[in-house]
Amino acid sequence: MAGLNVKRVEALKEPGMHGDGDGLYLRISPSGTKSWILRVRIAGETARREIGLGSVATLSLAEARDKARELRKEAKEGRNPIKRRDKRALTFKEAATETHAQVAPTFKNPKHAALWLSSLDLHVFPHIGDKSIEGLGRADVVTALEGIWLKTPDTARRVKQRIATVFDWAIGRGHYSGANPVDKALMKSLPKSKRSTEHMAALPWKELPAFYKELCDREATAALCLRFLILTATRSGEARGARWSEIDLQAGVWTIPADRIKMERPHSIPLSEEALAIAHRVRGLDPVLLFPSPQKAGVGRGKELSVNCFRPLYERMGRAGFVTHGFRSTFTDWANESARAQFEVSQACLAHQVGTAVDRAYARSDLFDRRRELMDQWSAFVIDTPKAIETQGE
Repeated sequence: MAGLNVKRVEALKEPGMHGDGDGLYLRISPSGTKSWILRVRIAGETARREIGLGSVATLSLAEARDKARELRKEAKEGRNPIKRRDKRALTFKEAATETHAQVAPTFKNPKHAALWLSSLDLHVFPHIGDKSIEGLGRADVVTALEGIWLKTPDTARRVKQRIATVFDWAIGRGHYSGANPVDKALMKSLPKSKRSTEHMAALPWKELPAFYKELCDREATAALCLRFLILTATRSGEARGARWSEIDLQAGVWTIPADRIKMERPHSIPLSEEALAIAHRVRGLDPVLLFPSPQKAGVGRGKELSVNCFRPLYERMGRAGFVTHGFRSTFTDWANESARAQFEVSQACLAHQVGTAVDRAYARSDLFDRRRELMDQWSAFVIDTPKAIETQGE
């Protein structure tokens, strides 16, 4: 009886090899990437060989079983499926899947690894996925990119880089004999696009106390998480993923580890009395997460709130015209216009680096004490009455 099913393949998270039976395994890398591996003994050989079948993102459990059955039959008959696969021409999709299996373990974030391949699946495979990579050229890459080049330029540039990586892999493995077609000449074949900087829509800082007061009337975990996010001026993922192991209630400090923050180095946040009160309020909801989702990740395991958890909250409050990330801009505007805080201090509160690399080499202080003072002022403003807004900055 097979050891895996569709739900189990989706639910498994623990790195390692998970057997399905008859030599087929689900391999989960330390980064969370899932791929299919077949261990098979070829007739005439004593040791088993491993054959990568592809990523779970592009190959279902049923398809992996069919592929494994075919390769086992070849091996039993004395044919070497590894040599056959090496000799035949790979399609672009197969080359991309092999490339993804190689690069995915280097990604810090499993979601990034999944997005790497899904972006090709969405934008590239429909055009050139089934074509032999050896027969592809610059014109084929242009065909795949031109539909998104002006429409979503940032996505298009990332996709272009991923296509280039696939060709680099194919060249190195002998599946592509020409030069990488993603070159300077390719750029001349695509229309010129201008990058536009769009700022996140933010709630005006003078309106925040009234919004926060209304938010305090909400009992949902998402509402408590949003209050904590506002008071700490953090990003959505940082607040939703806050863990008890990161919180020192005694010292009033929240230290986000390097692997959970954009700047990739630990960031200590001074917690105001209001932020600490929220932390005390959610104690007992989950042994790991401060703000667990009502849904469970598994038996006895908490799950982070969804990235979209605040949207229904805004709808219930009848609020629109701003996004969650915009509260960091709200904080910045308040710090500049009302608190008249020093720029370096307000930016340090946001975990932003200021100045050149040389400047930062000499100015190594994280300005923690000054940040605590500013964050306490911010908290006092956020929970103040609307009347106090009029006196801010006078």
